Amino acid sequence: MRAWLFTLVAALAPNAALALETVLSAPGAPAALQKRMAETSSVMTSESRGLDTPIEILSAAVSDYRTLVQILYDEGYFSPTVSIRLDGREAADIDTLELPRQINRAVITVNTGPTFTFGTAVIAPLAPGTQLPEGFATGKPATTGIIQDAARTGVQAWEDVGHAKADVGGQRITARHAQARLDAQIDLRPGPRLTFGKMHIKGGTDVRHDSIRKIAGFPTGKVYSPEQLKKVGTRLRRTGTFNSVTIVEHETPNPDGSLDFDATFEDLPKRRLTFGVEISSREGLDVSTTWTHRNVARRAQRFRFEASIRNIGGSEDIDGRLGMRLDQPDRLGPDDSTFYTAYIERRNTTHYNVSVASAGYGARRTFSDRLYAEAYAGLYFSDADDAYGSGRKFNYLIIPFRSEWDQRDNKVSATRGYYLDAQVMPFAGFSASDSGLRLFFDGRSYWSPVASGRLVLAGRVQLGSVLGPSPDGVTPDFLFFSGGAGTVRGQPFESLGIPVGTGVAGGRSFLGLSGEVRGHVTGKLSLVGFYDFGTVDTSSFIGADAEFHSGAGLGVRYDLGGFGPLRVDLAFPVQGDTGDGFQFYIGIGQAF
Repeated sequence: MRAWLFTLVAALAPNAALALETVLSAPGAPAALQKRMAETSSVMTSESRGLDTPIEILSAAVSDYRTLVQILYDEGYFSPTVSIRLDGREAADIDTLELPRQINRAVITVNTGPTFTFGTAVIAPLAPGTQLPEGFATGKPATTGIIQDAARTGVQAWEDVGHAKADVGGQRITARHAQARLDAQIDLRPGPRLTFGKMHIKGGTDVRHDSIRKIAGFPTGKVYSPEQLKKVGTRLRRTGTFNSVTIVEHETPNPDGSLDFDATFEDLPKRRLTFGVEISSREGLDVSTTWTHRNVARRAQRFRFEASIRNIGGSEDIDGRLGMRLDQPDRLGPDDSTFYTAYIERRNTTHYNVSVASAGYGARRTFSDRLYAEAYAGLYFSDADDAYGSGRKFNYLIIPFRSEWDQRDNKVSATRGYYLDAQVMPFAGFSASDSGLRLFFDGRSYWSPVASGRLVLAGRVQLGSVLGPSPDGVTPDFLFFSGGAGTVRGQPFESLGIPVGTGVAGGRSFLGLSGEVRGHVTGKLSLVGFYDFGTVDTSSFIGADAEFHSGAGLGVRYDLGGFGPLRVDLAFPVQGDTGDGFQFYIGIGQAF
């Protein structure tokens, strides 16, 4: 009965195939090569590709001849033989008009032959100073990848010295099987040395064309350089106004030896609203929001408004901040911008309360995607209640300088690299306020002892100092405290300061040290062990008798993709008498 049923099914579906049995045999081939061939072969992966009919399997086999030979060429085997047999018949000999009713077994047999080395390896003409790949030389292992790298390097070298239309003019590759040698000769066609012509603006951008040109700094008249062209695109994308920027060279240079380019833009939505939430056991719930308007007045300006409410349900009174910043990228040179900034803030902490209002105007210089510096001049007013008295007023002309250098491989969850943030702020007091200088430095380093990045060692150093006035002669928010998520986890927020009578004031100097060991448990889940140390002093530099405390704990991170990890930390005090019991912290992104 079962045999009869099978015969009936086969008759109704003559082209159906049972599950295909596959075998790949490559005697003497390295395991990595065998794995690559198996994972790339259409026949070997037929089940995952959904190939089950005889015509589909035969087509996959025929395409595999070329696929496998190319893989072998890539690995330096230039005299291979590949046999693909379907139910004992060579796939290349099967007529598609006389297909069997079914194919049950596919056997791929590969004889790699010897590995080849370069006999001759010549590429010419070369631009001055060209550094070809080390592997493209007589006697070195020959692979198609090395040949392609050499050709790309030769073309790129000509482009770097102004030959925008450089290309490969021809190539002669000869395999000498008896000697297992490969002779490679690549002819380059440099073309003429060109200069930058005009940038033609295309697309439906709402940004004024004169602003685009000023921001781009297109180097019309200068010798062509891929690096200069890359900078143009980077400057435009850096504004945050465009969803995409595409700059394409014209096919034909101009008669005067210049080359024009078409720049096509796609704008981002003009407005963006974001929200953030962070919670800790002592500081309560912090809620923040930002509203961004891109392309204000059609000049790629960016207006950012921020608002936050802090200490909701915490041990301190609720406080918050309102701030704005308007960046203007088309006011100065292509790598410079100007900005307005202003904010009002109320801070209520255990040891002081302060109300602040500030506004200023400044400029920013971008040296690269990873390094910038900015400075502004502004007014700063504060009204404070602290250990030194109530209703104390401070009035300053401030000139903050800041430089940030970010060499992390990932800004939201780094595994390698470093981050440096240096701040210098002279403040000139008026209306009976003292003058001085405030310094702050934040340095972070990341290192992974394994290539996969599954184990990361992270460290942080924070340094702060106030030079000039005595501690009671400066607004308390310029002084330094320690404790909380940003300094020492396991200790209450800003719990460590300098004893003043029955109260506590901030110190004129601060040192914070943090270390973390981050280990991946699964693809998205990580565990973190950490230790934080903080110390403050009455003098401008940390002394031997400075007050200090520390904390340690464990944390869990769950990767949320581009947002960074969801962070949960549980910490306990280790040294000092500023806190007892555990503290917990929940937020998005690594602690540092």
